[in-house]
Amino acid sequence: MSILTLDAWERFTAGHPQAHVLQSAAWGALKQSFGWRPVPVVHGESGALLLFRRALPGVSVAYLPKGPLGDDWAGLWPEIHAVCRREGAVFLKVEPDAWEPLDEKRRAQMNGFTEGTATIQPRRTLVVDLRGSEADILGRMKQKTRYNIKLAEKKGVVVRQSEDVGAFNRLMAVTGVRDDFGVHTPAYYQKAFDCFPAHERALLLAEYEGQPLAGVMVFARGERSWYFYGASSDEERNRMPTYLVQWEAMRWAKERGCTVYDMRGVSLEVDGEPVDEHIAGLNRFKRGFGAQYVEYVGDWDLVFSPLW
Repeated sequence: MSILTLDAWERFTAGHPQAHVLQSAAWGALKQSFGWRPVPVVHGESGALLLFRRALPGVSVAYLPKGPLGDDWAGLWPEIHAVCRREGAVFLKVEPDAWEPLDEKRRAQMNGFTEGTATIQPRRTLVVDLRGSEADILGRMKQKTRYNIKLAEKKGVVVRQSEDVGAFNRLMAVTGVRDDFGVHTPAYYQKAFDCFPAHERALLLAEYEGQPLAGVMVFARGERSWYFYGASSDEERNRMPTYLVQWEAMRWAKERGCTVYDMRGVSLEVDGEPVDEHIAGLNRFKRGFGAQYVEYVGDWDLVFSPLW
């Protein structure tokens, strides 16, 4: 059984072509601060960062987000099963980092798993292509989005990188109430910012005359970047700060060599139109940046203890 420390796992994943932020040592450290036990497991060139959460004494659940890494899943599963037994896991939930449909090679290596119905990570996303020049990226956006980016600049909105997670938390509290969704605790966002090295994360705040109007927390790893958390004020919304802060986040990612900007978390779409009108505006906002709609394969479950 090849179990690594988080430091050793970081060395294993450094430069990995399938690197994902949710399979990073920093993500493991973040989740460890909030009740999860990260356990990196390796078999040859394949590996996985498992997360365990204690349910009762001697009983836990296991979760593998956006993995495994590598191609030999079949060889890795016995190692993972052994760790799950050691940790008293009653089931393992896996959310592979793959688009629909899951190819036949991968599907064949999910022997013993059943397709689940309750993903933890967003099943659907909109992805922006960062290849080409900034003019190319802007050219793929809708005209209204380009206009609003320029309008924000003309109306005096300035975006800067910041370490003021407190300001972001205040924006998030406003956003949660306005848009009626749950938010993490202030300590969670602070820890997320602190756990990642500076070259892999950024907090960008859009301000007008020194007043924060909107903010995003973004992460980068390998050639991919992710917009994880975003918030905005109820003030000065006519200045379009959310458009400019997203554009600057994309520029930040591109400067780090990323070719993909994953905007995460959107409603199901059918024939290019969102099904859930409650959050349809979110889809349309993100689509305006030239983003393409894609779906992940979802979750796969392996039950070790049917009684539980």
